[in-house]
Amino acid sequence: MAGTSSDCNPETAPTVWLCREPEADVLSCPGWLTDYERATVAKFSGPRQREYLSSRWLIRQAIGHGSQCPAGHCEPVSGRPVASARPEGWHLSLSHSGGLSGCAVSGQPGIGLDLEPLDRHPHWQKVVRRWFTPDEQAWLLANNSHEDFLRVWTLKEAWLKATGRGIAGNLQTLEVRSDFSLYCDRHDAGWQAASGELAGFLVTLVYRHDHLLLPSGGLLAGPTADLDLDRPVPPDSPLTFSRHRPITPAAELKRNPYG
Repeated sequence: MAGTSSDCNPETAPTVWLCREPEADVLSCPGWLTDYERATVAKFSGPRQREYLSSRWLIRQAIGHGSQCPAGHCEPVSGRPVASARPEGWHLSLSHSGGLSGCAVSGQPGIGLDLEPLDRHPHWQKVVRRWFTPDEQAWLLANNSHEDFLRVWTLKEAWLKATGRGIAGNLQTLEVRSDFSLYCDRHDAGWQAASGELAGFLVTLVYRHDHLLLPSGGLLAGPTADLDLDRPVPPDSPLTFSRHRPITPAAELKRNPYG
């Protein structure tokens, strides 16, 4: 990782970094964990502990790639990892699914990441009928495409993370049309969304930025079982976002009456 500058540049595009969990059944707690992280991971065991430790390694790598600061000098705030504590100024979003972790980094607030395996949700029609808008139901059920559903679902999940809301009662605050134009219940400008596929997963990012910028990132080579932060970690595969759209404020979007 070149350079040691830790200055946050809000003009740069967001980045998304992914990693697979190590195959070791048990991971040792590394010395670089904060007191908060050490207390938290002590509550977990098995797959949940492995996921937590892998994601903490990834968060530091992701902040490091964004800030050009060594990963060992990076850490998130305590609690939910929504921002960096060292170096300050970076906004984060974390997602896990099927042994893959992802961390998105932006110099501007308002960022949400969602990962889903491309083969997930075999009974997706029930979700559409129960929680999606009438327009979304019409075109998704007519197309009968599992991949279309996943793209809409991850857009909604990422949108709710970026705007700091939960699923209950809020899935209809973003509406996705059949041409994948996007309409939201927010009136502030600059919201945009991007999605791409990598390693059998759909990766979707929603973020706010003053300029229409395409994110970048990739799948990192690691971590190793010892969760070493000093070893250089190049990307194994680049992440290409094949879809990139602005999100348009809608005059009114109906809220879910069952939420």
